[in-house]
Amino acid sequence: MKRNLFHLSRQYQVALRTHLGEGHRASLESARGFGSRALAAGLQTLDLAKLHEQTLLTELLPGYPQKKRATLIKRAGIFFSEAITPIEKNHRSLREAIIQRKFIETLSQRTVELAASNLELSLEISQRKAVEAALKKSQRHYSQLLKESDCLQKELRRLSRQILSAQEDERKKISRELHDVVAQTLMGINIRLSTLKKEAAVSTKGLEHNIALTQTLVEHSVSIVHRFARELRPAVLDDLGLIPALHSFMKNFTEQTGVRTGLTAFSGVEELDTPRRTVLFRVAQEALTNVARHAHASRVEVSIQKFPHHIGMNIKDDGQSFSVQRVLRANGGKRLGLLGMRERLEMIGGSFAIESAPGKGTTIIAQIPLGKTAVRASRNTQTQPTSSTL
Repeated sequence: MKRNLFHLSRQYQVALRTHLGEGHRASLESARGFGSRALAAGLQTLDLAKLHEQTLLTELLPGYPQKKRATLIKRAGIFFSEAITPIEKNHRSLREAIIQRKFIETLSQRTVELAASNLELSLEISQRKAVEAALKKSQRHYSQLLKESDCLQKELRRLSRQILSAQEDERKKISRELHDVVAQTLMGINIRLSTLKKEAAVSTKGLEHNIALTQTLVEHSVSIVHRFARELRPAVLDDLGLIPALHSFMKNFTEQTGVRTGLTAFSGVEELDTPRRTVLFRVAQEALTNVARHAHASRVEVSIQKFPHHIGMNIKDDGQSFSVQRVLRANGGKRLGLLGMRERLEMIGGSFAIESAPGKGTTIIAQIPLGKTAVRASRNTQTQPTSSTL
């Protein structure tokens, strides 16, 4: 019986699908023929209704869009009504068959509506799951941002402590220099003036020589004060520009360390605003100071070039190389010179990089953008490079 029912089910699916596919030209002969076979197999109207409903829900409706389903259900209902006619003629009156057909049509419509509601509910559940997943992802993202923010705050506090420590060390250095050099020199001047006063009261012999010595001490003191002023803020940077300031600093650097230097720069760099020129000067100053302390180099080359969207400054020495990451991590990040260069550049939207390899020395790469405050520099496309070697 089950096998017969399975075969009849397949036959009904094929017959109904063929009928629907033929459109308005379709004949109901196949429906009546199937009804006769169903009657011979002992099927009742309710059995055929279940078979019709199963065929609609599982085989036909899922393949059609929502707008076409009403028409499809109506035509399928006509086919079903014709299919049960042999059974109804055999068991019930025609009036009962019509009532039964209307009932089946209503039942099929309700079933389809229920299936559509289930589909909409499934879609809503899927959307809610997607929203929940997005919320969880967003929470993880913001949690990661919070951790990164905490790390940045800790890094900022550490850098602030290092800056304060470096400022205190610099104050100690200046204080020691003032005490050991300037104060002693002034004390020597005072002693000589007292001696001159006593000698002048007795005799003027040798007075001119002693005055000359005292003047020498005064000039020496003035020179020391000027050196302090240059180290704190070179006046030539404000008065004459970046290139003369670098020339002056690199000349003094060569005289003090014996390391030869070379400078190549395009003149349009002077069109930059003061903060950007100051950053370039401080980066070069700190880089050459590091060369004197650690590199054991014989030559340093400083080059400043203009690119379409930024200005680049490279500082290359021929000294000893080092592991960049290891040095930056060494001693808890106390390489304040390297960190200070990076911080200065990042404050004006620039970038900082270090390249160091055995046999090739070290190169400091600094880049600053040509922003609104540097528009005049970007317009100067005909500037000629300035080069010097010390």
